[in-house]
Amino acid sequence: MKIAVVILNWNGEKLLKQFLPSVIRHSENASIYVADNASTDASIAILKRDFPTVKIIQNNKNYGFAKGYNEALQYVEEPYYALVNSDIEVTENWLNPIIELFDNEIKTAIIQPKILDYKQKTHFEYAGAAGGFIDKYGFPFCRGRIFDTVEQDKGQYDDETEIFWATGACLFIRNEVFHELKGFDADFFAHQEEIDLCWRAFNLGYIAKYTSKSVVYHVGGATLDAANPRKTFLNFRNSLFMLVKNLPPNQLIPILFIRMLFDGAAAFKFLFEGKLYHFFAVVKAHFNFYVKIKTFYLKRNSYFRTNYHKVNSIVEAYFVKKQKKFLDLF
Repeated sequence: MKIAVVILNWNGEKLLKQFLPSVIRHSENASIYVADNASTDASIAILKRDFPTVKIIQNNKNYGFAKGYNEALQYVEEPYYALVNSDIEVTENWLNPIIELFDNEIKTAIIQPKILDYKQKTHFEYAGAAGGFIDKYGFPFCRGRIFDTVEQDKGQYDDETEIFWATGACLFIRNEVFHELKGFDADFFAHQEEIDLCWRAFNLGYIAKYTSKSVVYHVGGATLDAANPRKTFLNFRNSLFMLVKNLPPNQLIPILFIRMLFDGAAAFKFLFEGKLYHFFAVVKAHFNFYVKIKTFYLKRNSYFRTNYHKVNSIVEAYFVKKQKKFLDLF
């Protein structure tokens, strides 16, 4: 098999029963693995009883998304990885366009399919949509989703094109590139680690692509809901870590300073909206960043590219210029 579908699981027995059948049905040309992060529910028993063709990798503790995959992928030898959330429904022929791209384009190291909303299949899904980008200050956005505005799929992104980042909800990557990059940064635990991975690949000259020829449906928020302050903490903290690791040297201090001002504005917006737990999550994220900034600075490598962003400020474009859709930006 050229491709390994690897699903990370932690106490997700209901999701496995619901979504694993579609993966098995439509992945006849792949090896299928479930990497289990030391679940305490019946996940392993269900896999052994109901899905005997699926290979099981058992991590010895809950390592989170980043280290969970790093640990598991040491045991997966197929040349192409498909890292797939447990709340993804795949479609017929979802793997063939990916294999074809990898086979024909040697510099293409990372690929994302079209990701639609499982709960509203006419619309893109928040996490990834039709491929991701970041602005000058590290704020992520997608073709098909900017902040909380999610577009209906009308065929406007039915193409194959270069992107900056692919979502961890369904991310394809070459085996050798994943290990050359030393995998995800385990210190992220979860959230933004896929953008950091793609940025590091970009700095080394690799290409990330989106293809609409492969389609999946994502539930989203099945592991950690957007209303959870833990998610706010991880997103704000990890964005700062990512900037410290990947910004070109001459841009690091000014960009980081402005980004932290944006974060302060977001924190006070939470406060004025009465979202005290989210306000304190941002404060906690910054304090945690200050404690660990040296650790992440030492992770910088010597390769940087300055053309990482297509938009100077997605915050200005969205909130001031009212450019709510990706195609409005250009």
